[in-house]
Amino acid sequence: MTTVSPTAPPETRRHPVLGWIAVTAVACGTFTIVTTEMLPVGLLTLIGPDIGVSTGASGQLMTTASAAAVVSALAIMIVAGRLDRRLLLVGMMTVLLAANVMTALVDSYALLLAARVLVGLAIGGFWAIGAGLAVRLVPERSVARASSVILSGISIASVVGVPAGTLIGDRAGWRSAFGVMAALSLLVLIALAVLLPKLPSSSSLRPSDLTGLLRRGPVRAGLLGLLLIVIGHFAAYTYVTPVLRESAGLGGATIAVLLLVYGVAGIAGTFIAGALAGGRLREVVVGSAVLIAAATAAVPLAAHGTAAAALVLVVWGLGYGAVPVGLQVWNLRSDPEAPEGISALFVACFQVAIGTGAVVGGLAVDGIDITAPMWLGTLAAAATVALLLATARQVTGPK
Repeated sequence: MTTVSPTAPPETRRHPVLGWIAVTAVACGTFTIVTTEMLPVGLLTLIGPDIGVSTGASGQLMTTASAAAVVSALAIMIVAGRLDRRLLLVGMMTVLLAANVMTALVDSYALLLAARVLVGLAIGGFWAIGAGLAVRLVPERSVARASSVILSGISIASVVGVPAGTLIGDRAGWRSAFGVMAALSLLVLIALAVLLPKLPSSSSLRPSDLTGLLRRGPVRAGLLGLLLIVIGHFAAYTYVTPVLRESAGLGGATIAVLLLVYGVAGIAGTFIAGALAGGRLREVVVGSAVLIAAATAAVPLAAHGTAAAALVLVVWGLGYGAVPVGLQVWNLRSDPEAPEGISALFVACFQVAIGTGAVVGGLAVDGIDITAPMWLGTLAAAATVALLLATARQVTGPK
């Protein structure tokens, strides 16, 4: 199998401070990518009437980007061959810039969907490289912590980026929000071009490399664990607001504050996982799934009031915030000689799981009741715990 060595070529090993500056630039890229991906969630009621489609049709902007990202994560790494990864990251941010400019200017639903395809292209390509890039930018002892910084863009985008974009959209129009994202994309593009070292690829990725990775038991276990936990999370989290309204009788303003608390806990979980994953990986990945299982099981019991609901969401946020870092490090360790192939599969599975989770949660609500997705989340997290415990020795060694 043709692989990409995880050991950085000599020219990428610079002063540690420069490495951390590069990590920060990539983190800014993840923040910009995720904010652009999720921004339509806060603007659906503004976008639909303006372009003459229903709110439901506007929701397809999310589905379109996710579907394109699944294909992009796998295809771009194969098509790119030995192209310098710095140029590839800059190229993906250029695509995102074009997508945001296009979104801000077009006046038809078809063109808006086309812009979201470009967003998906950028998401898949950027994440497939960026998610596993820490190993090439910082010393080995700092890889887990650097990964947490890069992946913190996910949580920070949810807590800061999307609400800020929604506020801009409410005050100045949804097109202005995407105009701001275009400006941010340009700034990040420049930062990546200036601050990243050359990142030559010693070999290219082929389709057979991906199938070869999937034949490895630890890789399959890590990806299956990712699918289970993310599907369960999104099945439950998509419906947490109506559950809190019905079970706890909480109002919209209170729920908004609670979701902000959840987001802050998620950021904390990301950095805690980064600090611990280097030496206690098994505890991080299993512990995150245990926290999610406990929180989703407790959500229907949050009727005891705001304090109980806040505690549940803090536990949930801490658990889910640790998932991307913990499972990314887990998957990279499952085959250290193929970081780019692992990252491509990781991103593709993550995007599939996001869409699948929302669909499964909706089916549970329609077929059972509004609390059913919470129990699905609990079962999925419990299954993840069992799977990871059964395979941990192959990845983390004997305990």
